[in-house]
Amino acid sequence: MDTIMPSEIKERLHRGEKLAIIDVREDEEVAAGIIPGAIHIPLGQLPERLTEIPQADEVILVCRSGARSGRALGFLEAQGYQGLKNMTGGMLEWED
Repeated sequence: MDTIMPSEIKERLHRGEKLAIIDVREDEEVAAGIIPGAIHIPLGQLPERLTEIPQADEVILVCRSGARSGRALGFLEAQGYQGLKNMTGGMLEWED
């Protein structure tokens, strides 16, 4: 599984890069904060909301700790998606 560190995402966003980020946390988790520009699709809704995933060379998946986004990555790979990355440590590490 390809991964990406929160620090790299922050650096790239700071440089003005437009990133395809999917946050698979639940509504109440996202209410506490979300990465700027991220698309919120809770993990359980992913199968019926595939059309909302951007067509990009790289799609970054995010959750609280990295576990759910890892499952989302596996699911999307099984659907034929490529260029997927899991943000290590999730939002817990993002906030540190």
